[in-house]
Amino acid sequence: MTNRTFLTAHGVIYIFFALALFFAPAILWPNYGLQLNDQYAVFLSQHNAIFLGGIGIISFLFRDAGNGNDTARKILAGLMWTNLLGVIITLYACLTGIFTGFGWSDPIFFALLAALSFVQLGKNR
Repeated sequence: MTNRTFLTAHGVIYIFFALALFFAPAILWPNYGLQLNDQYAVFLSQHNAIFLGGIGIISFLFRDAGNGNDTARKILAGLMWTNLLGVIITLYACLTGIFTGFGWSDPIFFALLAALSFVQLGKNR
């Protein structure tokens, strides 16, 4: 897959979750076994949307980074490490019982995006 296709898809996925966390946290989080008990918990969900949306926007803005150049390698490496961090944090949430139910999909989701980022990075070496 080209960098353009990969970075566009990556950006769309992250922006989708940012919008869901901002506009529908009360619908999304209970599927992960989390309760939003007050306005502060809702705000923290919306606050996370900043970072997910930012990653989506950065992915989208760098979609024209050509194969094999230094910029492409750096953005792909950054996305790979970001997704690996997502694996670690969400796996911790699952193993400690914070995430239940659909929560197990998160480490799988981040692992898939990390693997795809790694493969795309390999195509740019």
